[in-house]
Amino acid sequence: MRFTLSWLKKFLDTNSSLDEISTKLTMIGLEVEEVVDHSEKLKAFEIAEIISAEGHPSADKLKVCAVATSDGIKQIVCGAQNARSGIKVVLAKVGTLIPSGGFKIKEAQVRGVTSSGMMCSYEELGLSGDSSGIIEVDQGAKIGDSFVKFSGLDDPVIHINITPNRADALGVYGIARDLAASGLGKLKPLEIPDVLENFESNCKIK
Repeated sequence: MRFTLSWLKKFLDTNSSLDEISTKLTMIGLEVEEVVDHSEKLKAFEIAEIISAEGHPSADKLKVCAVATSDGIKQIVCGAQNARSGIKVVLAKVGTLIPSGGFKIKEAQVRGVTSSGMMCSYEELGLSGDSSGIIEVDQGAKIGDSFVKFSGLDDPVIHINITPNRADALGVYGIARDLAASGLGKLKPLEIPDVLENFESNCKIK
């Protein structure tokens, strides 16, 4: 059973931390298999825009890009085939730790051209195995916006193991009820909208 923290809090009024909720779930018999929280490891990545992309003077497969960032225009050398002017991308500034490789971005000389940052693929962020090109972000994003917030990846996903005798925990409201009963927060009323009758039927109900 997988659910997001925000989904749980739709039914549970609590100020408890993610760690406290995970511990309590295991204590009441809903063993937590995994918690996926991208908000910490991806918090440094921001939205940027490629203003121009010109061929590298010393490498056919590289492009020298002028990239608009929250700190102004940066020059970044990129080897992705889809790097082109006018697209919004995910930027790792100098000093940012790349999740998939565990290395920090440094200002570097790439074939004699200064590169001050890195535009990332899904694989480099540890989100999937797709390394075919850099991420192209929706044009509605603003330069400098947090990528993890814009993409909705700041909402942790909790994965619990459901045993055959706990069918009540196959719904998020049931999980919220168990947590409230354990003293961790207050269960919110379940809002069920009234469905107005708008048809006629020959069926009789006894």
